[in-house]
Amino acid sequence: MKRIEAIIRKTKFEDVKEALLKSDINWFEYHNVHGIGQSREERIYRGVQYSTDVIERVALSIVCRDQFVEPTVKVILQVAHTGEIGDGRIFVSDIVDTWSIRTGENGDTVLRDKK
Repeated sequence: MKRIEAIIRKTKFEDVKEALLKSDINWFEYHNVHGIGQSREERIYRGVQYSTDVIERVALSIVCRDQFVEPTVKVILQVAHTGEIGDGRIFVSDIVDTWSIRTGENGDTVLRDKK
């Protein structure tokens, strides 16, 4: 099992969410997060000066079986891409084990396939 963590632009979240659901990724969690990126400059938008130091993003966390990692990452890469600095990052890490609190079962059997 793997955990896929993706930090994406807030403006791309709805598109990524819809693409994941269409790809049979039917469970993930997400959080609004703030981070500091490479671009550190001040910009003016509609007469208001603001800093680009702190950027608002959405963090997605998806736990899936190994065979679903590559297709899931591909969907996020395709849909979240703008080509601009600040598109985000994807991290993949191992999950050692998991348990269902309701049933007590453990292992990747607690990850239910949609099909």
